[in-house]
Amino acid sequence: MSTKTAVIYARVSSIGDRQNTDRQISDLLDYVKYQNLNICKIYEEHISGAKKNVERPILQQAIEYCKQNRVSILLVSELSRLGRNAFEVLATVKDLIDSGVNLYMQKEQLTLLDAEGKPTMFAPIMIATLSTCAQLERENIKFRLNSGRKLYIERGGKLGRKVGSVKTTEQKKEEHKDIISYLKKGYSVRNVAKLCNKGISTVQRVKKEFNL
Repeated sequence: MSTKTAVIYARVSSIGDRQNTDRQISDLLDYVKYQNLNICKIYEEHISGAKKNVERPILQQAIEYCKQNRVSILLVSELSRLGRNAFEVLATVKDLIDSGVNLYMQKEQLTLLDAEGKPTMFAPIMIATLSTCAQLERENIKFRLNSGRKLYIERGGKLGRKVGSVKTTEQKKEEHKDIISYLKKGYSVRNVAKLCNKGISTVQRVKKEFNL
């Protein structure tokens, strides 16, 4: 049995059912099995990549847990899961290195520390380059979107939802009647999600919207 411990951190930008962390976690668990690591915890977060790292409570919990419990390695699907701001990513990486916590990025096939627990020579350079590229790409996307939106408005286009695209309360009640029924009977959010084959975030949203 390996003495190396691991923590998985998975993040998606959407807070609804459009995205989930299942694929990230599944792929990283394959790596855990391949490396014979002892998995301690799995952290999942649904929050925009544009948010600052200090505004990501689950990420902060994951890092703090690794530091306090001397976890060997933190696993993420790709570097951008740690943020899109190059300076913040580098600060997080330095914090992990200073605490002796390795970092594995599956997409980049890169780790921070070598077999002896020392920083690899090329890791800081690669991370600085990759995080800067990710930030530049995000800025380019924002520029293209804003430019396209401006041109659309100048040509007479209107922004916002189309008339009738917002569901009424009654329509939502009908759509989620099974969820509402189970919640009224006192079932937990997790159990309702399983029974109705829905995402936990969907059940939580329904519970909050209808004060159940």
